[in-house]
Amino acid sequence: MESLFSDQDLYPSGSGNNFADIILPVPIPRMFTYSIPHSMQPEINLGARVIVQFGKKKVLTGIIGKVHNKPPQAYQAKPILEVLDDTPSVNPLQIRFWVWMAEYYFCHIGEVMHAALPSGLRLSSESKVQLNPNYDRETSKYPLDDREIMILDALDSKPELSYDDCEKVLSIKSIHPILKSLVKKEAILIFEKVQEKYTPKVETRIRLMPELLASKNALQEVFEALAGKAKQESILLKYLRDVPVLQRPKANSTGLDKATLLEEGDSESSLKTLIKNGIFESFKVVVNRLAEEEPESEPAVLSTSQQAAFEEIKHQFESKQSVLLHGVTGSGKTEIYIQMIREVLDSGSQVLLLLPEIALTTQIVTRLKKVFGSQMGVYHSKYSDNERVEVWNGVLSGRFSFVVGVRSSIFLPFDSLGLIIVDEEHESSYKQFDPAPRFQARDSAIMLAYFHQARTLLGSATPSFESYFNASQGKFGYVELTHRFGDASMPQFHLADMAADKRKNLLKLDTTRILRERIQDALAKQEQVLIFQNRRGYSPYVQCEDCGWTGQCVQCDVSLTYHQFSEELRCHYCGYKEKTPSSCPACGSTQLTTMGMGTERIEESLGLLFPEARIGRMDLDTTRNKHGYQRLLDEFGSGNLDILVGTQMITKGLDFGRVTVVGIWDGDRILNFPDFRAGERAYQQITQVAGRAGRREAQGQVIVQTRDPETQIYAQVIKGDYFEFFNQEIHDRKKFYYPPFVKLVKITTRHTDYKVAEKAALNLHHGMAEIPIKKIVLGPEKGIIARIKNQYQFESLIKLDRSSNTGVIFKENLWKITEELKSRPEFRSVRFVVDVDPS
Repeated sequence: MESLFSDQDLYPSGSGNNFADIILPVPIPRMFTYSIPHSMQPEINLGARVIVQFGKKKVLTGIIGKVHNKPPQAYQAKPILEVLDDTPSVNPLQIRFWVWMAEYYFCHIGEVMHAALPSGLRLSSESKVQLNPNYDRETSKYPLDDREIMILDALDSKPELSYDDCEKVLSIKSIHPILKSLVKKEAILIFEKVQEKYTPKVETRIRLMPELLASKNALQEVFEALAGKAKQESILLKYLRDVPVLQRPKANSTGLDKATLLEEGDSESSLKTLIKNGIFESFKVVVNRLAEEEPESEPAVLSTSQQAAFEEIKHQFESKQSVLLHGVTGSGKTEIYIQMIREVLDSGSQVLLLLPEIALTTQIVTRLKKVFGSQMGVYHSKYSDNERVEVWNGVLSGRFSFVVGVRSSIFLPFDSLGLIIVDEEHESSYKQFDPAPRFQARDSAIMLAYFHQARTLLGSATPSFESYFNASQGKFGYVELTHRFGDASMPQFHLADMAADKRKNLLKLDTTRILRERIQDALAKQEQVLIFQNRRGYSPYVQCEDCGWTGQCVQCDVSLTYHQFSEELRCHYCGYKEKTPSSCPACGSTQLTTMGMGTERIEESLGLLFPEARIGRMDLDTTRNKHGYQRLLDEFGSGNLDILVGTQMITKGLDFGRVTVVGIWDGDRILNFPDFRAGERAYQQITQVAGRAGRREAQGQVIVQTRDPETQIYAQVIKGDYFEFFNQEIHDRKKFYYPPFVKLVKITTRHTDYKVAEKAALNLHHGMAEIPIKKIVLGPEKGIIARIKNQYQFESLIKLDRSSNTGVIFKENLWKITEELKSRPEFRSVRFVVDVDPS
């Protein structure tokens, strides 16, 4: 795919240019050229948001990507309608990064822009109704009914109404037929009113009238006037208690938040009376949604091994842009991060700390806030649109020089990054699956650092093979931490043979004897337990014992997962759900049985085995709301929960001093997955969740339940020998041509008709086979899940030689092949989903 523009285009002079290329948030392969009205030329800046018309009816927010004097050849350039920013919302380095991402991950720059900008910075349009200026009720030939007259009467008193306003006027829900009739009678016009989604938070504050503080007797006279008016007097006393105006008269200028003034049950009508009588005044101020906090503590003093690692990282950064910090779980990598961040911030540069999960941010943010206070911003998807915009603007303005966030935070408007830290760099959560761009945040962060001439620190106890291979080849620096911080020792592993316990009748509710004993010991000592099972819901599926029926999704080729709490069967791919049947829909039998164990069922089973224990569950179902993670982690951290059952959320970087037992409910399930990374993932997940145990003085106990304890990977995890495991796996990767020795591209062909999807996939395969580069093209094969959301899937896997121009040639040819296929009528509605470096 041809580059969108060169570096010179990113830094234009901007003066005297008549045209601008606008990046639009739509999946099109290029920018669109618009004319710049003469009056707007002084306002045009690269990276500024503008409003433009796209097509006949759409109004979109775009970003100025380039300015020039060359009119488009294929169409008449429409004018830019409005410039939204006095200062650009996006900087040239960001646009350069977007261009790279679009080209590398085979998507459109508009798709990158859509992912990058918080939705609060994109415009929304709302249909509005106004009177037709040419309409005259007296002379109109069209009769009006009562409801139409009510709408016109409302428009006489208000220049425009929204659809919601019209519904309220008539007290009905279906307003469209009436408005359609009024349009036909030429009485009204319907138009789109464009407005910004982001709205600043406005707070109503109350303060004493300034003249009451001018003399000592003024307040005394007020109290005398309020004698016998207890409610008004109570409000005045509350204000004087909370705002020390007598000691510091200047404190009155900021006043007190109205909600705070009335929070003890005082009457709002009494306050209105005080305002009416000239005792208080009300005013509005724009406030930050993000709390201002001052640092509370200095960074912890590093241990000898931490200090040595810290110095070695700095030494490696002198010759390497990226360094891999390989530290065992509990070795104190976060404290090293803090020291690195402190040094970079003191030098005047910005820092980005990437974390794989929102769950992890809740604990680490608390630690970092104590050191960095309001200098630090937090950016993740649980924030509201308005909060995300305030973090974005905080980075633009320099309020936040340090940001902690998940993968989307690589898009923030940094202009002077000095350091990017990618914690738990091996995590698959850094990969964006849908929609495009399907980027890997770790790899993208390394490229972002390159654009800023910054450094990247990758941290993990179980590095990804790609990162460790790069370090072993000298491309990355490498620093190792082999011991846990302080007096903590590595946990002790136990392989619990489920098959043996079942033969001896020792298996109870799918728990082995040793797991039950270790949990009971921990509870007796008032210690805590983590249970890991990477499957949410109550049970993977419901089955009829008589005929074998299982509930199937109507849109996907998967069984429905049973959720006991909501009494429903739910598809985890498309969201389809139905009530759990009381009898078999196929044969009518009432012998329906739940099969397998999800986190919800494990929580129930542990409640039966340990009725005295306080049990919590952390999975997608219990953490959907904004503060779900924080609530659970606070409860567990404060000791209000004894056992926490969770999915992969609990494996990542959590640090609780009282956790001494970790149970892995089903170790075999992690291993038995049809993917070349299955062994790597199993090693990482088991090691990471085991690392949550025994992080203080008491040694941790890790119980892995398995039906095959002789599996070699268990021995390697217990031994803790990452290097032996890596060397064994990397040999197979090289032999069978898998990363890091080749570059992978997965292409999924989707269509609602099975035969169309299959034919398109075969045509794509033949086209790719003819591209003149060194490659292996596998497939097409039916997807592991053959149908999702009523779309049949065929997958092709391409292994590309890692030489510098192979990927470029492949992508250029692939673009032509897919465009040619889409031009055929039979394949017009086929989707080709390209995933570069699939996870």
